[in-house]
Amino acid sequence: MRHETLDSAPPADALPVSYDDLATQLDHLLAGESDVVANLANTAALIYHGLPALNWAGFYLLRGETLVLGPFQGKPACVRIEIGKGVCGTAVARRATLVVPDVHAFPGHIACDAASQSEIVVPLIRRGAVVGVLDLDSPLLARFDAKDQAGCEALMAVLLRRIGDTPV
Repeated sequence: MRHETLDSAPPADALPVSYDDLATQLDHLLAGESDVVANLANTAALIYHGLPALNWAGFYLLRGETLVLGPFQGKPACVRIEIGKGVCGTAVARRATLVVPDVHAFPGHIACDAASQSEIVVPLIRRGAVVGVLDLDSPLLARFDAKDQAGCEALMAVLLRRIGDTPV
């Protein structure tokens, strides 16, 4: 799938995404693989190529008080993000998914790719502790909504179940 830059979000019905199908694909993709890096890499690739209008999909992993770049698809990215900084660090601090329709309106947004217009960040919480985040960026304003939030959270539940207690 080719990722194109557009100026505004297309109508919701133009984005026919079946998160149930993606979750099934992800579950099968990760089955039998115990390496966390391989599973994070394949998860990022599946999401990047499975969802429309993304220009970045990947993970940041918590190392102490800092998020460190993990496997991703897209242009080179910021390597370290402090907890509480930018969308990713704020999602960790709040322990909640953040859907940001316009990243330029988000206080303290960290611009790794100038083409990004909207973002969703889902914290990965295992046994009550945040271990990282899924970060998706789009060149479209208001690309992500409640359906994407629920879908991405479901995908991360599949990932967390498949990696189990393996250190991230």
